[in-house]
Amino acid sequence: MIIALGCSPAPADNTLNANAIDGPAGEGSSGPLTSEPGTPTPTATRTEPPAEDFADFEGTAGITEKKYPNIKGIARMSEVRSARHGNYDRVVFEFSGNEMPTYHLEYIDRPVRACGSGDVVPLAGDGWLEVRFSDAQAHTPEGEPTVKDRSRSPNLPIVKDLKITCDFESEVTWVMGVALPNRYRVIELKDPVRLAVDIKH
Repeated sequence: MIIALGCSPAPADNTLNANAIDGPAGEGSSGPLTSEPGTPTPTATRTEPPAEDFADFEGTAGITEKKYPNIKGIARMSEVRSARHGNYDRVVFEFSGNEMPTYHLEYIDRPVRACGSGDVVPLAGDGWLEVRFSDAQAHTPEGEPTVKDRSRSPNLPIVKDLKITCDFESEVTWVMGVALPNRYRVIELKDPVRLAVDIKH
């Protein structure tokens, strides 16, 4: 079940499951995501679109959450990347294995703090979008980070900073420092497992 909260009703295309869209219903997926009653299920491509593509989506500035309580193990984050697209910036969180962990996204207030030390994490921009994964890790069993660059400044039109603030007790949290707290959408992708976050310009 997806929770999308905000000042206005959550848009149906806020969270998309590319696996349920790419082929016949249910093929290669655990089932379609829920949407607002009476609203058609949105569509999306399975692969990440080229940088010149433009996407017409409403998105949300509220909370987006999807729970996967039956995940069989810990989802290990293997890569994080960001890029400018036609009219939005995209950040992709990639995982090894074949299961998506539970995730929660919301704009948060300053100060942004690291989960262990409580230290303030400086971030550029006028908005801070937190992306939190449960039943996930960004390090090996030996403690080696699986995502090496944990603090980066892509300086895209919207995404200015991207920093990890937690990788502790099976919780991984990244916070994006964005130029403005614009509306965003979330897309689930497979082969490999990825969560793409698109933020409007």
